[in-house]
Formats: sequence, structure tokens, C-alpha cells
Amino acid sequence: MKKILILALGLFATGLTANAQSTDNLIKFGVKGGASFSNIIKDDGNNDFKTDYLVGFNAGVTLDIKLLENLAFTPELLYSTKGYKAETLGGSFTQTTHFIDVPILATIKLAPGFNLVAGPQVSFLMSTKNKFESGIIDAEQEIIEDESDRFKKSILAGVIGTRIDLSDRVGIFGRYALDFQKTNENGDRNTPEFKNQVFQVGLGLKF
Repeated sequence: MKKILILALGLFATGLTANAQSTDNLIKFGVKGGASFSNIIKDDGNNDFKTDYLVGFNAGVTLDIKLLENLAFTPELLYSTKGYKAETLGGSFTQTTHFIDVPILATIKLAPGFNLVAGPQVSFLMSTKNKFESGIIDAEQEIIEDESDRFKKSILAGVIGTRIDLSDRVGIFGRYALDFQKTNENGDRNTPEFKNQVFQVGLGLKF
């Protein structure tokens, strides 16, 4: 996982250098951030409980590399929170997971200022925080995933969404990301088998 993250950082470092040397705006560096609305799609196992969306955030950097007049290659490096809420007989349970997401996207210009974005994404799990609240007992547990084998450390996903360019430097985005892989293979009520799904909206700035 560390090697892949180093490669991703190297990609953005190369892009920054190219951006500094570019005179025709073929490559643009940007920053972005916004809100995430995450939930899970449960798979097999002891998953007979209802879940609700968890509000979190996403933030990171992006490159916009123009390939054709209406097509660009847009890799990103994001810090993103995901997870879900669940109501139990004893109280409310919240699981918040912290990821480094690396979307490798194609940006297709459908109309002036309106773009479709789609492509694969690799997500690296950094940590998990479980919180249980009842009228009597409140408890929290934080797990560093490098020290745990409960969940997969890297997960392949897909992303699709839109980006509206308000100007050459400012844009707003909305997208949906869905994991293609389950978080684990043998789920139970504490560590169920599931796939993350996330709706993200936010603001991006280009330089």
C-alpha cells in the first residue's frame, strides 16, 4: 500500500512540475473539498439490521490534463471519510472509516461548462472509528487498520458524476462512488460484509 501511495504522490509531483512549465494550460493543478454522504450495501452474513447515511467530508488535490478538445485525464488524491449509522435495540451505532482515495477519471465535456466524469478508484483504508451511544453508556473505539485484519486495506471502486465549471478556475462537482469489492469475506454483526457507497458534492479551484 505504501508503494502505491508513493507512486500516486509521484504522479502529482510530476504534474505540478509540468503545470509550472506549461504555457498553454494543457495541465492544471487544483484543490477541492466538500461533503460526503455515505452508507453501505450489505452482503451475505449476519446483516439483519438497518443503516442510514453518515455525513462526512472529502478534500484533496487534482490534476486536469487535456488530451483532446472535449476530453481530459483527471487523476485525484483525496482524503475521504465514509461509514454508516445503525439503530439497535440498545442504542445508536456509528462507524466512520477514513480513506485515501485515488480516482483515475476521464472528464468528458458535454457542453460549455458541463462535464461528465467517470473512472475507477482505488481506496486505501487508514483507520476505523466505532461509536456507540445509549441513554446509559457511551463508548468509542478507534482502530488503526495497519494493525488489524478485520477489513481489506485497499478496495477497487467506480466513480461517476458531473462537474460544472463556473469559470476557468472555479467549479462545483457531484458524484457517486461504489465499491466493487466487499470489505471482508466473513461478516457478522460487528464486522459485516458490505460495500461502501458515497455521494459527494463540493467546490474545486484550479491554478
